[in-house]
Amino acid sequence: MDSYRKLEYNQIIQIIQGYCKTYLGKKLSFQMEPFFSFEKVRISLSKTMEAIKLLYQKGCPPFAELNEMEIPSKALESNQILSAKYLLDLAHLLKVARELKEYFKEEALAISEQEEHTSLLQDYFSTLYANPSIEKEIFDKILDENTISDNASPKLSSLRRNRKNLEQGIKDKLSSLIHSANYSKYLMEPVITIRNNRYVIPVKQEYRSNIQGFIHDISSSGSTVYLEPTSVFEANNQIASIRMEEDIEIEKILEQLTGLLFEILNELNQNLSVIGTLDLLFAKARYAQSYNGVMPILNQEKKIKLIKAKHPLIASDIVVPIDLSLGEDYTSLIITGPNTGGKTVALKTLGLLLLMAYSGIPIPCHEESQICVFDHIFVDIGDEQNIQESLSTFSSHMLHIVQITKEVTHNSLILLDELGSGTDPVEGASLAISILEYFAKIGALVSCTTHYQELKEFALVTNGFENASFEFDVENLKPTYHLLVGIPGKSNAFEISKRLGLSPAIIERASSFIEQDHASIEEVLKNIYEDKITIEKQKEEIQKNLNQVETLRKSLEQDNSYLIQKRQKMLEDAKFEARELLLSAKEEANEILQELTKKQVDIRKANQLRNELNDKIKDLGNSATSVVNSHPLSKNEVEHGLEVWIPSLQNSGTILSNHANKNDTVQVQVGLAKMNLKINELSLMNLSNHSSISNKKYGDSSFEHGKVTTNQNSKAKFISPEINVIGQNVDDAIYVIDKYLDNCVISGISPIRIVHGKGTGKLREGVHQYLKKHPHVKSFRLGTFGEGEMGVTVVELK
Repeated sequence: MDSYRKLEYNQIIQIIQGYCKTYLGKKLSFQMEPFFSFEKVRISLSKTMEAIKLLYQKGCPPFAELNEMEIPSKALESNQILSAKYLLDLAHLLKVARELKEYFKEEALAISEQEEHTSLLQDYFSTLYANPSIEKEIFDKILDENTISDNASPKLSSLRRNRKNLEQGIKDKLSSLIHSANYSKYLMEPVITIRNNRYVIPVKQEYRSNIQGFIHDISSSGSTVYLEPTSVFEANNQIASIRMEEDIEIEKILEQLTGLLFEILNELNQNLSVIGTLDLLFAKARYAQSYNGVMPILNQEKKIKLIKAKHPLIASDIVVPIDLSLGEDYTSLIITGPNTGGKTVALKTLGLLLLMAYSGIPIPCHEESQICVFDHIFVDIGDEQNIQESLSTFSSHMLHIVQITKEVTHNSLILLDELGSGTDPVEGASLAISILEYFAKIGALVSCTTHYQELKEFALVTNGFENASFEFDVENLKPTYHLLVGIPGKSNAFEISKRLGLSPAIIERASSFIEQDHASIEEVLKNIYEDKITIEKQKEEIQKNLNQVETLRKSLEQDNSYLIQKRQKMLEDAKFEARELLLSAKEEANEILQELTKKQVDIRKANQLRNELNDKIKDLGNSATSVVNSHPLSKNEVEHGLEVWIPSLQNSGTILSNHANKNDTVQVQVGLAKMNLKINELSLMNLSNHSSISNKKYGDSSFEHGKVTTNQNSKAKFISPEINVIGQNVDDAIYVIDKYLDNCVISGISPIRIVHGKGTGKLREGVHQYLKKHPHVKSFRLGTFGEGEMGVTVVELK
């Protein structure tokens, strides 16, 4: 399409093709076209963003170059026996499909246990057909396109073994002949060679009658004849017969393998289609990854708001980002400014980024950028002068404008470069204003570049129109390529001429030719332009200062948090030490009491002392209580940042999710680790004081019938002999298990059960590796029947 060419969309296609790994993806890239449907654009972009996520998580999918499949596919359809090469090609197709399914399999398991996210890609990967048995059988029986394995069938193995025995017998006979004293003088050289698949020896021409046999070839010089002695004639015949049987057996093997593939012909064709689609999809993702492309916000309100948008074909180290909007405060944008200042590039950036987004390619802009989906993008850019058809620049442009006026709708975008140029300036400007008014009445969005003063003035006084210009550095006589929306551009002709050294008298004389009204407008525009630049610089400075203030605020908050934590730690340590002293005193009092009892001494006073110590320890234990009046967490109470208690870990955490997912799980941060836990494993808590959470680790003490009960008994009330880590990765699971084992050892609980599930076995293997090195683990084993079998590990603690 001509509009795509003018916006250089074809160059994007060529780049995408370079990222494709297979000929299937490259072929699809040539057929790639933008969608002009809101839902199709949304789905296409979502697929690519999910592919980018997979690239970051798992690297590039295992695509491999495939040979052209049209010929073997058509041969299969017509039920022809495939050659070894074509069978290997199709086996390779099955191998690529299998590896792609394995690439996504682990990700799909994680998704099913957490949330629905990559369902769009899952449809593609699940559609791929893999058949490891057929794949293996072909690769086992065919070593390369010219070699069938000896083990391809028992008969082939037997035939080749017999042939090799016969060949060895022939070689032995001929070897004794060429090394014998009687015959060696007749030979050109003492070697055994093959002619017409028969073993022969090189005999001198003059002695050929001295050895009985059959001549199969003569050297180019005629001095050597290649003779088959009669002593090996029969053996050579037997080898020739075996070779014929081998060929028949190989044909049967190829036929049998072809039959296996014929049964899955539809699945093979489906693999070709899906692999090509996935290859193109990940090619888009890798391309977008190269410039940190984002999925813009899609709206159905016919509004465009590009923030820090970059032209994708300009080198990243020189491209200048622009902010450009249409459809909200105005529907037509008139861009003015000097030549080579960036006007045309701005139009191409807008049009090309939209085409890329409509093709499912994330675009180089800020993530808060917004776009809508038009039904058509019309473009008139560049000098389309056609000498052969006697069309001037103006006529060529006008032909395009005429065509646009016939096809434009209220949901179209029109990009016009130098509208009305190439003819009389007065008539051209008038025609340009009329055309812009026509498009505005229809309701189309328009972005237009121009040098005409009349268009600048028209935009200043007409609703729905807005001026924009590119900043020009007069001091250094070069454009900055910064787009300034809201002010018209200046020609800067006099200022530039003055800087270049033109006589002031000439410039002054030129100024006198400009009408006073026009000069006044130019002066106003100049003042607006300079004020706008000053405001933009001030805004940048203010934003910079705000960023510094925000950084400083966060730093102060972190410092304050650290001081609070340090103070709480000191209080906890002091309470712990006091408690230890009281417990020590209690033990001494009990020992003294027992000693007094043995000696039959009045112990009323000693009992009183012990009771006082009991009361003190109880008071201190109450002050160190971690959680008071905790109750189970309900689904409606889940919110981001909520502090919760985790009884299985005897620790607190912070909820990171905004709501529970379909499996009733939420993401919780415990210390430095993040883990997914079910809601019924969490409790709401009311803290008796800010330091109570950390005090929990020092334990709880109480007296029962004059006997000290340490936190071993109190923790045992809450600790289950089983912990479930299904759905967690190895690192998160080990963190949870480590805390759990410590609590079990302290509480004297053994044996315990770790439920990790069967799955792929990676979690089970990681847990077992950890248990082997744990100092408190005496032994461990997999569960037996009724215990959970492979999904459970039973651990005996020391």
